[in-house]
Amino acid sequence: MKVTALVVAKAPVAGLAKTRLAATLGDDAAADIAAAALLDTLDAVSATGFDTRIVAMTGDLANASRREELEAALASYTVVEQRGESFAERLRYAHEDAAGDPVFQIGMDTPQVHPALLASSAELLTGTGHSVLGMAEDGGWWALGLPDPTLARALLGVPMSTPDTGARTLDVLRALGAQIEALPVLRDVDHESDLRPVAAECAPGSRFRDAVHRYAP
Repeated sequence: MKVTALVVAKAPVAGLAKTRLAATLGDDAAADIAAAALLDTLDAVSATGFDTRIVAMTGDLANASRREELEAALASYTVVEQRGESFAERLRYAHEDAAGDPVFQIGMDTPQVHPALLASSAELLTGTGHSVLGMAEDGGWWALGLPDPTLARALLGVPMSTPDTGARTLDVLRALGAQIEALPVLRDVDHESDLRPVAAECAPGSRFRDAVHRYAP
């Protein structure tokens, strides 16, 4: 499949990762859950058959929870450091750094993704010239696929992590002339209340599901 997978990730370091989860579960538990979510996401992407796989990473992986497991999972990826000041800038530059084939970008907050979903979503990018956008239940988005990485500059005008981030992303892309295919709406993980509903959608044996059962039974 001539599509580049781009995973935008933050090293799951205790005290820095998933601070909203940490407020109720503690720093170490939040970091371990974040690491489990990232590992499940990397597994799903690896099993999908993308032409190229890239991770745009921020943070110190040397101090991350599950460091050795993450290093092993990342060995088959090209890992680049995120650049830019704001999150919107880092997303824009990550798409530029992944330029080549159409780029399908996801984060690490939807560990319930699976290869069939990723493949069907990414395949919409090939042959049509359309973009794809997967909305999240909280008003954000979980996936963004762009046939032309220059379209990512539209993200600079979108406030991130707000209830209308998804709608505003859709608006600015359309203003640039992009045709958008909608992907299924998913719930992402931000708060403790998200853990069990998302874990219930994960495959048996997933790391995220096991971590949620451990820390938020």
